[in-house]
Amino acid sequence: MLSRLQTYIPTALLAILIFYFAFHALTGDRGLLLSRQRETTLAEKQAELKALHAERMDLEARARFLRDESLSADLLEERAHVLLGFTDPRDYVIRTPKGRG
Repeated sequence: MLSRLQTYIPTALLAILIFYFAFHALTGDRGLLLSRQRETTLAEKQAELKALHAERMDLEARARFLRDESLSADLLEERAHVLLGFTDPRDYVIRTPKGRG
C-alpha cells in the first residue's frame, strides 16, 4: 500500500504547485482579474495628468504676461481686482450671493 501511495506523491505535489501558481496568476497583486482595475486607474491618472498639464501651461502663460518686459494691462487689472478689490470707476460690478455662480 505504501509503495502504491509513493507513486502518486510526485503527481499530487505537482498538481498542488500548478494550482498554487494558477491561483496567484488570477488573484495576485498583478493578476489577470485586477488588470481591468489597473487599466481604469491608469486612464484616470492620465486624464488627471493632462488636466494638470493644461493648468500649468495656463499659469505659465499668465506669469509670462506679468513680467516687466511684457506686462499686460488687462491681466494686471484683473489681478488687482481679485487681490485688492479695486475696479475701474467705469466698470459695472454686479454682486451675486456666494452660493450662486
